[in-house]
Amino acid sequence: MGDWTNINGKDGEFRAYVAKPSGQPKGAVVVIQEIFGVNAVMRGKADWLAREGFWALAPDLFWRIKPGIELTDQSDAEWKQALDYMNQCDKGLAVKDVQSTITAARGWGAKKVGCLGYCMGGYIAFLAACRTDTDASVAYHGGGIHTALGEAHNIKKPVLLHNPMKDSFIPVEALNTIRETLKSNPLVTIYEYAEQDHAFTREGGAHYDEAAKRLADGRTIAFLTKNLV
Repeated sequence: MGDWTNINGKDGEFRAYVAKPSGQPKGAVVVIQEIFGVNAVMRGKADWLAREGFWALAPDLFWRIKPGIELTDQSDAEWKQALDYMNQCDKGLAVKDVQSTITAARGWGAKKVGCLGYCMGGYIAFLAACRTDTDASVAYHGGGIHTALGEAHNIKKPVLLHNPMKDSFIPVEALNTIRETLKSNPLVTIYEYAEQDHAFTREGGAHYDEAAKRLADGRTIAFLTKNLV
């Protein structure tokens, strides 16, 4: 459904997978990868957004380590490698790459551009809400958000968080801290999924839940439509 293009970043050029809707785009969304790279799952998320009418761009945030990394969640070896790449990835530079992608989308004609991230990408989407000129940000099970709450005062545009409360990677104490810290911020909406585990919307994943995914994704599309159209 999509194709690859090049983005001019602050300190180099990197690729992004781009999926376009069949008609006039409602707006653009930067799709921020999990720890597995811009793999088939992430490209599928971009394609989903395109089917919903959005112009989706998924930048390769591992390009400084090695361009074109694509792993799956189907083997222990790939998990180990993915976690290693996550630890090597400079999240501050990744946020700058997201800004470069936002800027590129605007340069190509998008009036409003949002961010949507999963796992590591959820954390980066939250940082983008604090550090970039994104028009809206969505984070699915963003690991590490609780460590960045000190930047929340910089949020100027709407933010949506999807937090599974039985997340095996994010302690429930961290999720409770996120809720209590952000509940008074009118720009932040938090949905909690009491019985869901990490990556419950990842098709083919160990914790995938179709009904919960449909609920979360429906909320996401409504949020993006409200804030980007």
